[in-house]
Amino acid sequence: MEHLLAAMKAAAEPTRLRLLVLCAHGDLTVSDLVQILGQSQPRISRHLKLLTEAGLLDRNREGTWVYYRLSQQSASAGLAQTLVDSVPGQDPTVVRDLGRLEAIMKDRAQRAEDYFQRVAARWDEIRALYVQDNKVEALLRQLIAREKVSDLLDVGTGTGRVLEVLAGEVERAVGIDLSPDMLMIARSKLERARLRNCVVRKGDMYHLPAAAGSFDAVTIHQVLHYAERPGQAIEEAARVLRPGGRLFIVDFQAHALDFLRDEHEHRWLGFDEKSIRAWVKAAGLQPAESRQLQGDPLTITIWSARRGGAQDRATAA
Repeated sequence: MEHLLAAMKAAAEPTRLRLLVLCAHGDLTVSDLVQILGQSQPRISRHLKLLTEAGLLDRNREGTWVYYRLSQQSASAGLAQTLVDSVPGQDPTVVRDLGRLEAIMKDRAQRAEDYFQRVAARWDEIRALYVQDNKVEALLRQLIAREKVSDLLDVGTGTGRVLEVLAGEVERAVGIDLSPDMLMIARSKLERARLRNCVVRKGDMYHLPAAAGSFDAVTIHQVLHYAERPGQAIEEAARVLRPGGRLFIVDFQAHALDFLRDEHEHRWLGFDEKSIRAWVKAAGLQPAESRQLQGDPLTITIWSARRGGAQDRATAA
């Protein structure tokens, strides 16, 4: 009860309530919020500190930037959402704040689009070598839907495409990537699509910013062939899986297109079944089905593995 009263007290101030409403719409920095509310940086920072300490906001650092978002899983997350839902949508102050927020999101979207246009040619060149993305995405969505996933982690999320595709199949999804540019694109896309059950965070595939046993499913989509240590990346993905949780690796079957090393920085020319199974077993997972999608000349495979411990899930699969 004391925790609940403290959270209610933290929210019982006009500016802090406005901050909760804004942070319910996406990841925002102090600079964003200063621009929207027209108040000083120290004042906004003080309000954010109180809301974070009360568990009403989540705070996430990415390099020199710190992002704030309405709490998703803290003890006060339900209260935070209830407070936001209770604020009248036609309140003049709220309407003005959200209008300014929309302008910031449009600016982000434009910067993301400009960046993606600069690198799109490289992506398109690789895509032309294998099966169409929509076929791979449809199969991955089908496999995830069978699992009844609450919490999903996408390792190396890039532009956030996997989050977009799977958002409707899960309750919550987190995308991890090291590239600030890719995170900028992903965040912008998720904001435009209003996918509020999805977030992106800066993180290393070898040291995931998540506790052990945090997720029902982990996806590693077209990332492993860039990894210097694929086995270690799989081991770290296995660490954050819950009992019965499932790992999905989407990547190229072993091939001989050596130019992908020189021109597109591929560390590995795809993978064979033996290697994937060995890494999966070494990580303490049970290899499961694999599905191939034949391309020209590259073939995509979706490998899967499961952490033991939840017999009902294992039996269902």
